[in-house]
Amino acid sequence: MSQESHHHHEHDADAAALASLGYQSEFRREMSPWANFALGFTYLSPVVGIYTLFAVGLITGGPAMIWWLVIVGLGQLLVALVFGEIVSQFPVAGGVYPWARRLWGRKWAWMTGWIYLVALLTTIAGVVYGSGPFLAQLLGFTPGTSSTITCALILLALALAINLMGTKWLATAAIIGFTAELIGAIAVGTWLLLTERHHNLSVIFDTEGVVGHSGGYLSAFLAAALIGIYQYYGFEACGDVAEEVPDPTRQIPKAMRMTIYVGGAAAIFVCLSLLLAVQNYAAVIDGTDADPVTTILHNAFGEGGTKVVLVVVMMSFLSCALSLMAAASRLMYSYARDDMIMGSSLFRHFLPHRHVPPYAMLVAAIVPAVIVLGSVVSTKALTSIISFATLGIYLGFHMVTFAALRARMKGWVPSGNFTLGRWGMLVNVSALAYGVFAMVIMAWPRTPDLPWYDNWLVALSAAVGAGVGAVYMLAVRPYLRSEAVSGDAIRGTLEEPGEPAAAAGPTR
Repeated sequence: MSQESHHHHEHDADAAALASLGYQSEFRREMSPWANFALGFTYLSPVVGIYTLFAVGLITGGPAMIWWLVIVGLGQLLVALVFGEIVSQFPVAGGVYPWARRLWGRKWAWMTGWIYLVALLTTIAGVVYGSGPFLAQLLGFTPGTSSTITCALILLALALAINLMGTKWLATAAIIGFTAELIGAIAVGTWLLLTERHHNLSVIFDTEGVVGHSGGYLSAFLAAALIGIYQYYGFEACGDVAEEVPDPTRQIPKAMRMTIYVGGAAAIFVCLSLLLAVQNYAAVIDGTDADPVTTILHNAFGEGGTKVVLVVVMMSFLSCALSLMAAASRLMYSYARDDMIMGSSLFRHFLPHRHVPPYAMLVAAIVPAVIVLGSVVSTKALTSIISFATLGIYLGFHMVTFAALRARMKGWVPSGNFTLGRWGMLVNVSALAYGVFAMVIMAWPRTPDLPWYDNWLVALSAAVGAGVGAVYMLAVRPYLRSEAVSGDAIRGTLEEPGEPAAAAGPTR
């Protein structure tokens, strides 16, 4: 069989598998498995995660905060394994929303998708806002809130323009971003270890004297968890574009796991090289050195060298924003295809030659732009944006792991090409337990001297986001407009009890 006819056969098989799930795709399968992994990696983005939160992590938990990259990496690997089983059986565009729909039903799916979408749009804002100071340096702007906001909006516009050019451009940008980021991270990290090493490895075990924290070291360490928790999502983006990848049932679970392995190793290496290159931890912790990453880069590379490093850093931020925007637009499109969202006809509209949903992408740029502009009123905008976004993402994730656990208990046996077999239940329970632990850590109040609403800001903002969605869902009942299949993971059941059975397409 020639390569061309093999590809045709593969595409036909993928189209038939999708048709059996009740859908015909308007996307083109132009994303290779390699590009799919690159998409997950650039969304997870070790450079973005570490450079954005290095100072926050160090101030909060000292050098031992690096252990969160190991702890969270293992926890998120469990989640990736559960998601791998689900996407292998339901390789549908949009990620958590269609997965929750098939595992449980329309209402659960609507809420999962809503929470995840709000968090995703906030994450895009967090990423471009985090890039602001680096781009401002590169362009020679005066540091400050206004230059950060201007640079964040420039990056958003660029990401939107590339995304509107189609899947092939997105795939190419993901591969370029991945290559630049990985080579850059290894090169910068290696150079720092060779020339700017001011400490030995024992500092990552140091819990004494580095952090002045009233509650002893454990509470300081728990407070530093955000650097790890913010780092390890992105692997699910591999599944968001399931209709753009050939042989998705085999390739996507593999790409998800690879994202965790490679992204996690790179993040730990980047973080370690920076930790050993900090000359004075006390100066970072007391705020004298407010931007330790830039200080380290200037010391190691000088003015000219730092500019080169910043170009690579900006490529990481841009490809991360691209991947996030792609994920958000696919989720909105998936909602709209099932008629589950206001303005469905607009959001499921495709650009005929580019095969992407333009209006969904516009929303994925405009909402983050509004959040970035709103940061003018907040002094700790970055931490607030990231904390809220991360809790929302985790909530969306674990509504899916909970739905999977519920489905297993009701008799669901994953039937895709990738399954965990008899380990499935144990991995699922462990993934959910890890998720609850991570969410409690994120939401726990740590500023007793501030007013209660500031102290509980993360939990409150997540509750408001979920509450608005719940009120809208119960008042407007968008889930009743949809006739697409739902709740069919468990054989012999369809949709939630007491609701009309879905009519479109056979169950699997």
